[in-house]
Amino acid sequence: MPGVPENPKIYHITHLQNLAQIIETGKLWSDAKRIELGLDCEIVGMSAIKKRRLEDLPVKCHPATMVGEYVPFYFCPRSIMLFILHRGNHIDVTYHGGQARIIHLVADLKETVEWANSRERQWAFSDCNAGAHYAMFFNTLGKLNKINWEAVEATDFQHPAVKEGKQAEFLIFKSFPWKLIERIGVINTEIQEQVGNILSSASHKPIVSIERTWYF
Repeated sequence: MPGVPENPKIYHITHLQNLAQIIETGKLWSDAKRIELGLDCEIVGMSAIKKRRLEDLPVKCHPATMVGEYVPFYFCPRSIMLFILHRGNHIDVTYHGGQARIIHLVADLKETVEWANSRERQWAFSDCNAGAHYAMFFNTLGKLNKINWEAVEATDFQHPAVKEGKQAEFLIFKSFPWKLIERIGVINTEIQEQVGNILSSASHKPIVSIERTWYF
């Protein structure tokens, strides 16, 4: 069974349409802050689960905070959520635009934690989907072995245990700084060019790479 990677990366998926606003504000916002600020975004998540994350699911290692108050990342690209968007037939997802315009924003886990700790910003990670009532939460890197890394790296997630483990999440409270995004993974040349155009006037320009294996 694979151990904890030496330099884990974290991956946030969002619609290409949201990128300009992320750059303009300099942040990725949690759902709670997005609602509070009245931001107009292309929502690609599940509405019922988003509501539950805001109202019913506490991050147990940070009392009095809810999952929806955190910006979520996966520990892998080509996530199960992306597969759902690719299929486009889930009853709880109103977005039906497929995967092509979904981009991966990539950051380094250890750099992120160092940034958060230096600012006393709360962060945590879960051992499965943070939208599940049975998820366990941790706020020390020494517990990264609680993640099923074999499941995280798996490309076949039909087995229930793999499906659970692959959805482990990293969470950071309130917002995530754009400057910590080190790479943007896209599906093809067309999207790469569109991202490049959006980045043209940005002061921070992550690498934009075509990562076809990150998609279905």
